Amino acid sequence: MPMTRATVITHTHAPLADTVTLTYDERFLRRKLLVSDSGEEFLVDLPETVSLNRGDAFKLEDGRLIGVIPAQEDLLEVKGPDLVRLAWHIGNRHTPCQLGQARLLVQREPVMRDMLIRLGADLRDVSEAFTPEGGAYGHGRTHGHAH
Repeated sequence: MPMTRATVITHTHAPLADTVTLTYDERFLRRKLLVSDSGEEFLVDLPETVSLNRGDAFKLEDGRLIGVIPAQEDLLEVKGPDLVRLAWHIGNRHTPCQLGQARLLVQREPVMRDMLIRLGADLRDVSEAFTPEGGAYGHGRTHGHAH
């Protein structure tokens, strides 16, 4: 029996046949074998690499939709009296960052932790879904300066 394939991504509020829970890094893909939350294997085979978030769904060849759920991840909550300055330093390192009114979230990483402590940030380890801000040049992610 051939493998079920997903060749289309859609943003939808339609009923879902299933979900797949993926980390931030896992939500950046083009071709990959995935296993849904109920255990169904399916092959993602997209024409180009995409960055997925909550509300996106894989459309299987048979028409069913498998929704994307951001996974809980080990993150670093960043607070401080000058959050804008801290956000600037995080962005200057091209580090994915989830922006909030009173806090920032970044992936846990020793060098980032050390830098933020030196800048006077208040840090706390948390476990949450990570949905950082997309790239400045369109939806999704950007890497380096070659936009």
